Amino acid sequence: MNWPDDNPEQDNRRKAAQYVRMSTEHQRYSTENQSDAIRRYADERGYQIIKTYSDAGKSGLRIEGRDGLTQLLEDIQAGRTDFDTVLVYDISRWGRFQDADESAYYEYICKRAGIAVEYCAEQFENDGSPVSTIVKGVKRAMAGEYSRELSQKVFAGQSRLIEMGYRQGGPPGYGLRRMLIDEAGNQKGILTRGEHKSIQTDRITLVPGPEDEIAVMNQIFRCFFAVSYTHITLPTKQIVAIQVAARSLTQ
Repeated sequence: MNWPDDNPEQDNRRKAAQYVRMSTEHQRYSTENQSDAIRRYADERGYQIIKTYSDAGKSGLRIEGRDGLTQLLEDIQAGRTDFDTVLVYDISRWGRFQDADESAYYEYICKRAGIAVEYCAEQFENDGSPVSTIVKGVKRAMAGEYSRELSQKVFAGQSRLIEMGYRQGGPPGYGLRRMLIDEAGNQKGILTRGEHKSIQTDRITLVPGPEDEIAVMNQIFRCFFAVSYTHITLPTKQIVAIQVAARSLTQ
């Protein structure tokens, strides 16, 4: 998403656009905080920010779904820009691509069109010098490695919670309900469709649902096992329906 600034000052300062991105990380990376830091940088360096490209709630692992960055690159490649610099908070906001060359490629697209990219919170000048090139390469690799390590930690944490019997997302199967419990294991109530926990230490487990649904599922399983392990003959469509229903419950 992108939008022009409401009241751009009419002066002779160099024109710049800003790109901001936030996934679900720490609050210091909120788009508002990034914009504040970028504006301070722009004032110190004599830039006038005339356009903002934003990706709120978007992962930096890939460019798919990042409409703000995609639009920025399209505008630059099509020559639809009236700015000569793009200001970004830091390299990780530009992207946490698993291939560091991908991040460099998107920056090169800007450079090839005569648009400079400056990282406002980094401790180096993006001036194309050997030192800048080396530091950027390291920073890009670090940004991608952070995502890999975070993914491994999240997977390990979720696996542990699953082993403890806690639910990790997704609607419950027919005949089941999601029960919210606190860190001491006390039940806090059933979550209805669309409701989510609001406290990080709370957990969700599955509990039996209404009796009528349980009765239906018991009948499904009785029919399923009867068909599987006896010579009872049922119409093909009925057998398939029973098997699909039973399989969906166990998934």
